[in-house]
Formats: sequence, C-alpha cells, structure tokens
Amino acid sequence: MKQWMLKITAYADRLLEDLDDLDWPESIKEMQRNWIGKSEGAEMEFSVLSSDGQERDIKITIYTTRPDTIFGATYLVIAPEHPLLSSLVSTAQRESVEEYIDVASRKSDLERTELQKEKTGVFSGCYAKNPVNGEAIPIWVADYVLGSYGTGAIMAVPAHDTRDYEFASKYDIPIRWVVMPHDKKLSGSGKAYSGEGNVINSSNTTLGLDINSLSSKEAAFKVIEWAEKTGNGKNKVNYKLRDWLFARQRYWGEPIPVVFSDDGDEGVPIHETELPLTLPELDDFSPTGTGEPPLAKAVSWVKTKDPLSGKPARRETSTMPQWAGSCWYYLRFMDPKNSKELVAKTKEMYWSPVDVYVGGAEHAVLHLLYARFWHKVLYDIGVVSTKEPFKCVINQGIILGEVQYIAYKDSDGNFVSADSDTSAELQQEIIPEEKVIKSGDSFVLKDNPEISLIARSHKMSKSRGNVVNPDDVVSEYGADSLRLYEMFMGPLRDSKQWNTSGIEGVHRFLGRAWRLVVGSTLSDGTLKEGTVVTDEDPTSEQLRSLHKCIAKVTEEIEATRFNTGISAMMEFINVAYKWKKHPRVIIEAFVLLLAPYAPHMAEELWFRLGHSKSLAYEAFPKVNPAYLEESTILLPVQINGKTRGTIQVEKTCSEEDAFLLASKDEKLSKYLDGVSIKKRIFVPGKILNVILDRQNVKAAVR
Repeated sequence: MKQWMLKITAYADRLLEDLDDLDWPESIKEMQRNWIGKSEGAEMEFSVLSSDGQERDIKITIYTTRPDTIFGATYLVIAPEHPLLSSLVSTAQRESVEEYIDVASRKSDLERTELQKEKTGVFSGCYAKNPVNGEAIPIWVADYVLGSYGTGAIMAVPAHDTRDYEFASKYDIPIRWVVMPHDKKLSGSGKAYSGEGNVINSSNTTLGLDINSLSSKEAAFKVIEWAEKTGNGKNKVNYKLRDWLFARQRYWGEPIPVVFSDDGDEGVPIHETELPLTLPELDDFSPTGTGEPPLAKAVSWVKTKDPLSGKPARRETSTMPQWAGSCWYYLRFMDPKNSKELVAKTKEMYWSPVDVYVGGAEHAVLHLLYARFWHKVLYDIGVVSTKEPFKCVINQGIILGEVQYIAYKDSDGNFVSADSDTSAELQQEIIPEEKVIKSGDSFVLKDNPEISLIARSHKMSKSRGNVVNPDDVVSEYGADSLRLYEMFMGPLRDSKQWNTSGIEGVHRFLGRAWRLVVGSTLSDGTLKEGTVVTDEDPTSEQLRSLHKCIAKVTEEIEATRFNTGISAMMEFINVAYKWKKHPRVIIEAFVLLLAPYAPHMAEELWFRLGHSKSLAYEAFPKVNPAYLEESTILLPVQINGKTRGTIQVEKTCSEEDAFLLASKDEKLSKYLDGVSIKKRIFVPGKILNVILDRQNVKAAVR
C-alpha cells in the first residue's frame, strides 16, 4: 500500500541541536534525544564465504557504534527480514531458518528487543570473514536485531555487549575480550563489560592495523580511518527516528488536498483557493471491505478535475492523522479569524514563540516532537519567525486522592501493626481519618497507638472511587476557593495530595481579604456599600509591607510556585489587620496581586473600590526596590566582649542613642544599672560593646 510520509528524518540534527536552547524539563529533552536516537559509529563490510572458505560476491554491511571492539567480533547476526538472508542460507539450514522467520514475523519490534526476554536464533549454515583478522565467523539469524535499524545486521562482540553475551553463552559461541576496563580487572562474574577502556588482543600487522593499548575512542577512530583507506567500511551516523507515516485509512480526519489524474499516478496539489478541503457528508463510513478507505464511498466527491490539465481526476481518499491539527493550533490562536492565511506575519511576530506550554510528560515524543518539526518546516518557508514553537514547557504534577489509612487484622479480628513481622494471612480495613493520629513519621490508631497503619493515596480515578467533584466544592466554597486551594497545595510541577479540609484555610483567607477591604458584616447580616479604605497617603511601613508582598508574589508567579505566592499574601493580610487605616493606594495594589489567584472576588472588590472598567486592563503591580530596604537593624550588644542581647535601632543610629536603648532594654539593663563604665566601643550598624570597670566585674563575681 502506498502511503504519505513526512520526511522528519531530514530535520533530525536540528531537532536535536535546538533542544539545548529550550527551557524544558531535562527529562523531556532526554526522551526526545532518545527517540531521535542519534548514534555515531561505522559501517563495516564482512565478505560472505563459500562452503570451501572462498569469498563470494556477497558482502554484509553492519553498523556498529563500537568499531574499537571489531577484533572481538566472533559472529554476525542478521535480522529475519534482511534482504540477503535467502541468498546466504545453506541447504541444510533452510527449513530451520524459514520456520524461525515465520515465528519472528508474528512478534512486534517491542517484543523482539525486550532486554529481559530469552534470546533466540538459528544458524544460517554460512560464514563471513572478519575484515580485520581474516577469521571465518558464523552468521546467525536472530530477532533481537531489527531490519529497520542500521543495516539490519550487526557484528556480535559477546565480551562487550550484554545481549551478545547472553546469546553466545546460550549457543556456545567463543567470547573474546578486547577491552581492558580502567580498573585493570576483566570480568569473571559471567557478565559482559560494555564500558570503555584500553584495547587489548587487537592487532594484525599483516593488514596494517594495530590498536592495542589505545583508548576506546582512539581505537575507534583508527579503525574507521583504516576501513576507509582499505575500502572495508566508512564513518556513519544513524538515527532511530523514522519518517512520519502521515495517512490514515478512515473517514474522520483532514482530507489530503491532492488529486490523481485518471491516466496517471502522480499526485497534484489542489489550488490554494480551494482550501480548506472539507470532508463530504457520509451516512456510511464503515470500512469498505476492499482495502480502500471509507472516503472512496463518496463517489461524487472523489471524482474531480486535475487543476493543471483539466482532465478527469480522483481525490486522495486517505485522511491525515490527528497530529495534523495539533501540530499548529497555537498559531491559529494568534489570528483565529484570518480567512486569507494561516496567521498574519505581524501577529505571529508579536505572539511567537509560545511563552509557556503546560502539559503532561506523555506528550514528550509525539505531539511535542511533531509540533517542533512542523514549526521548523514553517520557519523554512517563511511562515513563522522563530525556530521553535514553545519557549518553556512545564509538566504539571497530578493531584492524588485523599489519603487512605489501612489497618491489618488477623483471623480473630485483632489489629496487627503494619510494621510487625508476621507470615500470617491478614485482612485489610480502611480506618476513618478521625480515628487516626500522627506519631513521628508514621500514623497510628488513636485508641491504640501501638498499632501502626499504612497511609497511601492514589491518582484520582472513577475506578478507585476517589474522585472529588469540583461542582460540589464550588457550590460550598466558591470557585475562587477551589482555584486558590489547587494552587496552594504545592508547586505546579509537583504531584499533590488532595485534602478537602484544606479548602477551609484558603476560604478563611479570602474572607479576611474581603473584610479588610469591605469591612465586617453589618448586624443585620448585610454588607455595607463601598469599602473602608481611606485616601490618605500610606506610611513608609505600609509601603514596605506592600512592596515586599509584590516582590515575593511576582517572583513566585514567574517560577510557578503559586503556593508560596499565596503565603506572601497571607502574611500581608496579617500585617494589614494591625493597621488602623488602610490607604487606597495600598489596598488597590493588593487587589491586583490577588486577581490572578481569585479573579471573581478581586473583580468585585475592584468595582467596589470605585472603578468602572475591569481590572483585567490594569497593569500588574511592580516592585519599587527602594521600599525593600529595611530602615532598622538588630544591633548586637556586648558587655565586656560577651554578647548579652540585641536591640532594634535605626540604621543611622548614633552611639548615644544605641546606648540609651540598651540601658532601657529589659534583658540588658541588669548589666548596666548602677555600674561604672570604663568605655564604649561602637561600630555603626555592626555592634555596641560596653566595657565595665574592673571593680564592677569583681563585684559581679562575688
């Protein structure tokens, strides 16, 4: 079946290199690197030998990332689907090989390459010549080698590859050590050594190749250099990434805007004025049973004309995969009503790239990789101005259900502590939270603290019955309380544990914030109109409290640590409640800080403060660094060189003022009352040291 493919492999290097400039989780970038799977090594050619040991006209090309180990290759492995296999197999082994090929064809690539599975294979009955030492080595067929990766054939070095070691041990194939670990100890534990080291047992002066004593990297370079000179191989870069199969034989999906002339098979794109091409209405979109896609049933839609020649033509009946739309939707958000082009250049340049993309790690190597590829194609043809679509990616944590406390009971119904060492069969019982108390790092029964419990929580799911309906929470506490609690649970990137009782705390905070601005409820239960704010100028202390809050909230929003931003606002509320008056300039700035967290309540407060337009049009408060500087400091006070306490003083405090404050301090005054002072040592902003007369010191000793 002919299929549409997108040549994503042409972008493999750019997709790899540009990852370094992205503010993405390192785990996501590593997943993309592994999916692209770039590896550098060599292609080497092994001549196939005839039954009498002579070289045939057939050569097997293998790919290896460790050319330094080629002297340790004691057999070759080719994939069951390798195109040369049928011409290699001996008559005696043909039946066994064909049976093995049939079994392998029913396995998936994942099943074949599973590291834990037992390795299987069959001897082809044929040998090949190792080009570096001239040895005849057997050619095996095994399904742990895939025809789709590299050349579909490998040189097996059992001493230095785990899979090859297991295979060689099973089929009694020689194992030759050619790399000495840096610790100078060859493995004697029945395991392969796959690391690098210094090369041994790797010299053939006849062929002019001696890599003994070289490091693995130096040896690999020298082998490739020798292979290219002698025509036995070449340097090669491989990728696991495969071109993108971009067609589906189903009804739903974007139609592929290509037609085929009735007298030819070459596709011709339809004219741009006919885009977007929409699906025809079909009553029956079930499979056709003929191998043709369901769209083939829309006969009148399929029949069309070649846009170039005007001759009869037929439309492509495969559709695009779901990725076709999800790869560029963010661009359409920038200019959703544009009927002439994908996105206007001015709007794209203003909005691109996307500042923050929030999504799960499950999108790492499909949607996110495909979108990056799609974007780079658009960049190359001048549609977009940036090389990458998403500047920052954040993987949000999942919300776990409420904690379940599990107790164990024996066959007599008696509780058994979870940390007891028993082999008896035990029954589990869920214990209500009100019957549980915390003891150290564990939880125990409130009525019997000797019984420890298992505390665990699971991802919310209907099957576990631990889903919390947000509508119920909104009905009881309001949407802002729910929103605020979800942010207060912990950093956005972390998984968090739901606790319904925790909503009470943020709900009380919102209540306090409301009363700070509006005032307390009247005796009849109603609220007064307007607010209790004043138009007086704020004090320096009030400005300092506000700007400390602005600085913290701004910092934590940018770092997506919303929980600590909320804590900063809670601290501000605690301080503000101690003020006798609440200046408008302070309160309005606080309401704007609160808006991203509790938008509904903040909007209501904004209107009560006398504004007719939504606060959404207001600039977010900016910190003034001048207000972050503290005007007072804690000054250590020493008596005869020994620190006895501290006093709160202005930064510009003089020695006399500092001494006067120390004399009035409850803790320090007992050292200074009625004594003779020899001298005072004062370092502004650093320390006050009071030196007493010796007579005072002796009196103190007596």
